[in-house]
Amino acid sequence: MMVKLLIGEKGSGKTKLLLERVSEALANSKGHVVCVEKDDLLRYQVSYRVRLLAAANYGISGYDAFYGFLSGVCAGDHDITDILVDATLKIGGRNYEELASFMARIARLSELTGTVFTFTVSTGRENLPEEMLKYCEIVN
Repeated sequence: MMVKLLIGEKGSGKTKLLLERVSEALANSKGHVVCVEKDDLLRYQVSYRVRLLAAANYGISGYDAFYGFLSGVCAGDHDITDILVDATLKIGGRNYEELASFMARIARLSELTGTVFTFTVSTGRENLPEEMLKYCEIVN
């Protein structure tokens, strides 16, 4: 699957798992790996070989802006193999229907570019629309 959601409540270990996935992607990638976060909190936890982007630095707010941002990142570098995103709801918002629409658009972007997307989402499975569950990996 080219789009993955790591879901779980706050404190369930999603960011730690995402950082492990960043390292795995870097080890296996024949191109570039990008990590996106809300603020500049992961700076010392991510390898210097990973492009680390803080969405707040670019004024990203809401899912339309977030999608445009990720599309632009893909358009600007055709060698990106993986984009991993922490704190998805802090960037896009807590509207789960908008999140579902965003994920559908990301799935199409993933197909178009061949990029693997991984997102952390701080919520329980019961809050997500049914169509999103195909992307989910539950983190305890």
